[in-house]
Amino acid sequence: MKTVRTDETRFANLPGYPFEPNYIEIPDGEGGALRMHYLDEGVGEVILCLHGQPSWSYLYRKMIPIFKDAGYRIIAPDMIGFGKSDKPTERDNYTYANHVAWVLALIEALDLQGITLVCQDWGGLIGLRVAAENPGRFARIVAANTGLPDAKGVPDDKIGDASDQMRVYYESLPVHANVPEMFMAMAGDTSGMGFLHWVKFCGESDGFSPKDVLAMSLGDTLTAEEQDAYGAPFPDETYLAGGRQFPSLVPIIPDNPAIGANRAAWKVLEQWDKPFLTAFSDSDPVTAGGEVRFQESVPGAKGQPHITIQGAGHFLQDQAPEELAAATIKLIVGNPA
Repeated sequence: MKTVRTDETRFANLPGYPFEPNYIEIPDGEGGALRMHYLDEGVGEVILCLHGQPSWSYLYRKMIPIFKDAGYRIIAPDMIGFGKSDKPTERDNYTYANHVAWVLALIEALDLQGITLVCQDWGGLIGLRVAAENPGRFARIVAANTGLPDAKGVPDDKIGDASDQMRVYYESLPVHANVPEMFMAMAGDTSGMGFLHWVKFCGESDGFSPKDVLAMSLGDTLTAEEQDAYGAPFPDETYLAGGRQFPSLVPIIPDNPAIGANRAAWKVLEQWDKPFLTAFSDSDPVTAGGEVRFQESVPGAKGQPHITIQGAGHFLQDQAPEELAAATIKLIVGNPA
């Protein structure tokens, strides 16, 4: 794979991010190697913090000290294509299966055991797959503003028609010029396919910018310096292939090639009796209601102190770090391995 690597100087003196970098070489799946960055802070039971799109491990900067002070070891990687990790320049290099394999490669290389998974956005789409396919390494799961789409409820004989309908709708959408325009269009879409605005914007718009997405999502809670920090990994278009590709990989179209693997993962989760906590926020238009299926379908979710975090949007790690960290620690303490 052809890759680019963000210059280390762009990460100098980022506010609230004093952590030492760690790097590991993992297989790229094509006979080569990729350098993955991860944070490794503290000692004790492992908490694996997985970010999504278009953020990076900076998203967990406020939670890491809380976990560390409580006596835990925190592993927070940057997904390939994000943060300080290598960034393949071709969008086709980024597949759902590759992302799962890359995160698993890190876990295996570090030989992480007894993991408490904290996952949000794509961190859940990837992390839940890894956990379901390697359950022996995981002790607990905290799912926050995430999901595991598998076209549930679409009959097999309707998959083709439903998929065609969604693709026709996608083609009918405009390419929004900027983040505010895209968010307004997605919020006003009543078709049930509003997420496709996001897919098209990230994939095709010159206005796609991780910095602008985080800045608008988090609003006045971010300083200008923190906005710049979220944009630091992406100095120009060359570095954006991973961020542009992620939304198109979400298996919301029923004939997506990842549906089979996600359905297999759900079969495991439907037998999962280890502690499983949902910690969704009350103001996330993307994943609202997604906690219900986890609570109803995962045996390990029964009787757990699920929470809805008030006043937080999609990126709740930044807006409600204390609440999410406290819920995670409560789950660990209440369910010793």
